[in-house]
Amino acid sequence: MGIKSLVNIVDYDRDDIYRIIKSASRFKQNPDRDLLQGKVCATLFFEPSTRTRLSFETAVNRLRGRIIGFSDSATSSSTKGESLKDTIMMVSNYADLIIMRHHLEGSARYASEISPVPVINAGDGSNQHPTQTMLDLFTIYETQGTLENLTVTIVGDLKYGRAVHSLIQGLSHFNPTFNFVAPEELHIPDKYKTFCDNKQIPYREFTEFSPEAINSADILYMTRVQKERFTDLMEYEKVKNVYILHNRMLDESKENLKVLHPLPRVKEIDQDVDESPKAYYFEQAKNGMYTRQAIICDLMGIVDN
Repeated sequence: MGIKSLVNIVDYDRDDIYRIIKSASRFKQNPDRDLLQGKVCATLFFEPSTRTRLSFETAVNRLRGRIIGFSDSATSSSTKGESLKDTIMMVSNYADLIIMRHHLEGSARYASEISPVPVINAGDGSNQHPTQTMLDLFTIYETQGTLENLTVTIVGDLKYGRAVHSLIQGLSHFNPTFNFVAPEELHIPDKYKTFCDNKQIPYREFTEFSPEAINSADILYMTRVQKERFTDLMEYEKVKNVYILHNRMLDESKENLKVLHPLPRVKEIDQDVDESPKAYYFEQAKNGMYTRQAIICDLMGIVDN
């Protein structure tokens, strides 16, 4: 049986991860079922979202559930000064599960502690994005046939990238090796390096997007520099296009390499990469729906087979 809420990827252990992957695989074979008939799921998006919100809503719709909520906090009572606590308590009266994105780190944990229904963290500031990590892990398993002993090169915004932070923790169960590629302004936070050290996970740091970082990798995980996380736009302009992947840069890479990206893409992956058989980011985004179907059913105690 699943845990009550999914707030941080560390809420899942190795067995939980494999259980969700197997369930997501079954949903990919057959996503249209009646498993959520009579259930209501609330999507509370205090921050903008396209892929995450739509994939959650599609996941619920394909399982015959109902969706309530908002995609713009300006349309909610938070503009009137309503506290997050009151919003969560009110919405839990109407829904069987809450899916929430919020700009404040720790907001999802707080919501899960006061809510009488399960809460799924769809992103809390620059902290965590556990369902993105689960769809990433499903995609990695799908393309590599394993999660074990892989070299993963992560490029771009490693300071503010919540998908990056969650992925490091999610892969920690499977003996990974990391290459961290980032400018000094966006290097991986010390707490995640300490996490790797404590778990005896080897990693290297690069400031150059070098052939070594690309050609040693099984997974090349690109990220955008997130303008919305910067308070100084001059700093953003300085680093926004520092790393751009072109198709020719993959010429000497491993045959099994797959290029992933949590999206949206800006300029960090040139469109000439799209035609490469190593480009897998659009299929990765598609996998979000199946993975989120698996997570929703797991948290609600609904067996999918």
